[in-house]
Amino acid sequence: MYAITGITGKVGGAVARTLLAAGQSVRAVVRDAARARSWAERGCEVVTADMDDATSLTAAFEGAHGVFILPPSEFDPSPGFPEARAVIDAVRGALQSAASGKVVCLSTIGAQATETNLLTQRTLMEQALRDLPMPVTFLRPGWFMENAAWDVAPARDMGVIPSFLQPLDKAVPMVATADVGRIAAQLLRQTWRGVRVVELEGPQRVSPNDLAEAFAQVLGRPVRAEVVPRETWDALFRSQGMKEPLPRIRMLDGFNEGWIAFEGDPADVVKGEVDLEAVLRGLVSQAA
Repeated sequence: MYAITGITGKVGGAVARTLLAAGQSVRAVVRDAARARSWAERGCEVVTADMDDATSLTAAFEGAHGVFILPPSEFDPSPGFPEARAVIDAVRGALQSAASGKVVCLSTIGAQATETNLLTQRTLMEQALRDLPMPVTFLRPGWFMENAAWDVAPARDMGVIPSFLQPLDKAVPMVATADVGRIAAQLLRQTWRGVRVVELEGPQRVSPNDLAEAFAQVLGRPVRAEVVPRETWDALFRSQGMKEPLPRIRMLDGFNEGWIAFEGDPADVVKGEVDLEAVLRGLVSQAA
């Protein structure tokens, strides 16, 4: 049996669907059992737990052959990342107490970076779980293609995509959440020793110009990418209600400057199957 956190989201849901399709038993670990009704109907065991509560997580992980950890995302963290640290402490304690068989933890491209940024929350998780007694895999995917959901309306209505990724012709690793979940499920069923890092991207890298071109194909209208000037970012993010934009700004700087990147040999990076246009068609359809 595999315990899956984040099952009501895109990645966790893809992990669960892949395991169920392979005939495996799944335990859905959720905060609200009502939100997991569809998973219960699919035959999953449903247990409730909070990601920052070691006691409930321990009960959720006990008896699991493998556990998938999907840390909640905090997009406007307090200084020092206390929200992430509370989750990390609870997850580590629960995995130790439950003596889970093995662990696959969703991390991120650039988790090895030493510069503090929004993704440092995943760096801290990796550091905390590295010395657990059971086998641990950190899955580091690239930029999620589904982040383009924010671009659907401006692409459709104005034919413009405001881009924080710069320059516009620089391609970065992107991947569909369906591929992330599928690969995570495959990793859970493998046997390994110690700690390993698996890096994952889509079939090809994507620049903002590529994203605009793909939107143009899907929407049937001209679409272009447009640079959001770096000097406007702080004020723009604060106008959107962010308390402290610096971690997000440093993350974007990391992609643009190249210090948020894959760590291993490029030949070892796993390639996904889902292409950008397929993801955009889904996002456009959902927004209709």
